[in-house]
Amino acid sequence: MKKPLVGALLSLFLMGAAAAPAVASAPPSDKAAAAVTVNFAGTVALSNCSGSVVRTPTSQPSDPALVLSNGHCLETGFPGPGEVVKDRASSRSFTLLNAAGSRVATLRASKIAYATMTDTDISVYQLTKTYAQIQSQYGIGALTLNDAHPVQGTAIKVVSGYWKRIYSCNIDGFAYRLKEGDWTWKDSVRYTSSCNTIGGTSGSPVIDTTTGKVVAVNNTGNEDGQRCTENNPCEVDANGNVTVRQGINYAQETYTIVACIGAGNVFDLNRPGCTLPKP
Repeated sequence: MKKPLVGALLSLFLMGAAAAPAVASAPPSDKAAAAVTVNFAGTVALSNCSGSVVRTPTSQPSDPALVLSNGHCLETGFPGPGEVVKDRASSRSFTLLNAAGSRVATLRASKIAYATMTDTDISVYQLTKTYAQIQSQYGIGALTLNDAHPVQGTAIKVVSGYWKRIYSCNIDGFAYRLKEGDWTWKDSVRYTSSCNTIGGTSGSPVIDTTTGKVVAVNNTGNEDGQRCTENNPCEVDANGNVTVRQGINYAQETYTIVACIGAGNVFDLNRPGCTLPKP
């Protein structure tokens, strides 16, 4: 787990996604799609991690805004295996950044809408301001969560609000299971080697450079070549075979979040298609 830069020896980056669909491959194209400009606008810095203000494709301007980060970045500590946090009061603050990476405001949470480190490694905070208020007051829009499984080979950028640093690479593939210490994640994104993320980048949005949409949330990497230990996740395939990739980093897919959010940006884990773990 990438360390969240909070207190001393807590280890951090864990992994997992939600479902395990087949690996998608990039469709053939005669012309390369034009890349969008990816910058820091809409990203946030937490006390120990990175994050971003996000919306679903159907979120409305009047909805309370959401901030996405990792489950292991919670101010209350790591959720245990099988633990799900839902609608827990929180007054956590987030530093909102503009395109250049400069601080423009401090946003505050009203609650942890959802968080877990089971199957995936995500936290979603509900803020005290709406998207419309953030746009009107600070000129910053939310990043949109993609509602489809990411595609192998896609060019991506990992945008860290904590370090104000952007990493560029591609989706190398997907880990059927990613195991780290006591936690296991499903269908995790594996980066190519140039996304050499470090502690504090936990929770950074992973942005598709063609669409500008968030396809995953950065969360871990194998630091020392150890097998399945904290800070050294291993890949486990459907037959139980274990692969260790020292120096390679990973993220958790975010399309699974979209199906679980209904009107008013309310998490409803009983919605059709929602596969996130329940409390």
